[in-house]
Amino acid sequence: MRKRLLTGIALAGAMALAVTGCSTDSGGGDGDAGAGGGGGGDVITVGFAQTGSESGWRSANTESMKEAFSEENGFELVFNAADNDPAAQIQAVRSFINQGVDAIVIAPIVEDGWEDVLQEAKDAEIPVILEDRTVTASEDLYETWVGLDFTKEGEMAGQWAAETFTEPTKMVVLEGTTGSAPANDRAEGFDSAIEGTPIEKIDSQTGDFTRDGGKSVMEGFLSKYGADGIDLVYAHNDDMALGAIDAIEAAGAVPGEDIKIVSVDAVRDGMQALADGKINYIVECNPLLGEKAAELVKAVVAGETVEKRTIVEDQAFDQAAAEEALPDRKY
Repeated sequence: MRKRLLTGIALAGAMALAVTGCSTDSGGGDGDAGAGGGGGGDVITVGFAQTGSESGWRSANTESMKEAFSEENGFELVFNAADNDPAAQIQAVRSFINQGVDAIVIAPIVEDGWEDVLQEAKDAEIPVILEDRTVTASEDLYETWVGLDFTKEGEMAGQWAAETFTEPTKMVVLEGTTGSAPANDRAEGFDSAIEGTPIEKIDSQTGDFTRDGGKSVMEGFLSKYGADGIDLVYAHNDDMALGAIDAIEAAGAVPGEDIKIVSVDAVRDGMQALADGKINYIVECNPLLGEKAAELVKAVVAGETVEKRTIVEDQAFDQAAAEEALPDRKY
């Protein structure tokens, strides 16, 4: 196993990351993260390159990761959130390599552009685990991926739309971050599910997975088509759906009635809007991936063979299901 470099250079690298927004974090753990750690009980130093804090989903995902990669579970976590800047995220990964961490976990902002830095990590004998999102780079440049089936999420949302709208329907789409795996796959899955139905996609723009972005794009759609010219909104995440609700209400229309909304994530605010009838259907994207990611890191560092893909199952919710789930919702 590649040993951590506890040198002045590594310390300086860690200090530089702290200055630029990267900090060593150890959240309170909620139990053992998995199999025994590498090196016979040695602390495992993990660099985690997060996308940013663009949504409620992302915040829940970050907290799950911090809890799992805690001191109590045998880890030292070096955390960086790149504010959805792909270049900054790659720079953070290079800093982790220079520090000589034991493993690197990445939630890639976009799918492309990872070949060089992943090769650098491989040359340095530092295993890379992908979390949440995927990359287009060769699979031999990373050890494993843990996340959700974004295409299936889109299909589930599209199947609901296909069953619900049997008359001509005008739909607009609030896309996630351009080039990201969830945006690409959720669009593909939804489009395949509504093929041959009377649902017509009249416009589609990115809101970057943010509430402000969703509101701004929806305001543009309402200005262009009017509330009467839009029957359905498909939002790639709840935060954009919540922004769309704000825009629809400001335009004097009733979200969930005048304009139906289907979304993906099932974070608490989105579920509350579903329970309130302002969103009509939500497909879950479970953000609590930390425990499984920590299990995989420990296994990989210990030299164990792991599956190349680990998919966490999702659910779907209508209004009644949301009302039932909310009291015990963890995110």
